Amino acid sequence: MWGDWHQLWEIMSTPDNVPIVAMLFLVPFYLWYWHRQAVATDGLITQLEADPALAKTHHRKVFPWKQGWDREVHTWPYLMRVEFLAAIIITVILMIWAITLNAPLEEPANPNLTMNPAKAPWYFLGLQEMLVYFDPWIAGVIMPTIIIVGLMVIPYIDENPLGNGYYTYKQRKFAIWTYLIGYVFLWMVMIAIGTIIRGPGWGWFWPTQTWDHNRLVFEVNRDLHTLFGIHNRLIAGIFGGVVVLLYFVVAGYCVHLICTANSFTRKIYKRMSLFQIVTMNLLLVLMISLPVKIALRLLLRIKYVWVTPWFNV
Repeated sequence: MWGDWHQLWEIMSTPDNVPIVAMLFLVPFYLWYWHRQAVATDGLITQLEADPALAKTHHRKVFPWKQGWDREVHTWPYLMRVEFLAAIIITVILMIWAITLNAPLEEPANPNLTMNPAKAPWYFLGLQEMLVYFDPWIAGVIMPTIIIVGLMVIPYIDENPLGNGYYTYKQRKFAIWTYLIGYVFLWMVMIAIGTIIRGPGWGWFWPTQTWDHNRLVFEVNRDLHTLFGIHNRLIAGIFGGVVVLLYFVVAGYCVHLICTANSFTRKIYKRMSLFQIVTMNLLLVLMISLPVKIALRLLLRIKYVWVTPWFNV
């Protein structure tokens, strides 16, 4: 039994995986910290909405001004002092890290002996895991481009004026859940899978399983059209295109229903132009396609949904 857990310890204790171990603790901690602050702010918002007279005089922060406090917080010494202390603490942590852990350097590359498994740095493991479910041109070019472009257009499609400068869940539900699904539940989970789960041959090894370099996997991947007995290439291409188009229509409609689910988000939705709505829905549908494709591959062993002579999806 210890041998199995020893395998997990060997993975997690390597110097190159220290950021992953830190991420597994820091991300839940800061999510909890945000949630605690958001609950306090939402309680204050509810209180002020129920009492208009109090709203005219009460401070808009969770911690109101008290006697003896400065009414204005100056950059010096308040902000600069905190930033200076934070810089010192981070410097000390990095020095201890550099002294206690060896750099994850390896021997010179040998073309006759390929490392197995060959893993990218931790910040690229999400992309490497995506290669299991998509063609290289999609996982390595299209999807990263969509992620970068999507982050760039957020300020231009987010029409919600509330929630700037303070923690809140009540006024930013849609944005918060989009972030949680897209970043935490997808990107962080894929990095963790690439680090802990993927072993020799990029095979799936549970944390307590010993990495067996001679393990043979007999799982057969198949394309979607073969499940329906379609073998003609032309018909298979048309069938796959119709399925992908149907997915965009159904997923886009579901996103539209979610965006108009309550009166608060419906008001924000009405402020957006048609171009903003289409852009937002398209980005969300493309984001949802990742967990859909992962489920198809892991549960149903479906490799491609749309197969053509030029590209595969």
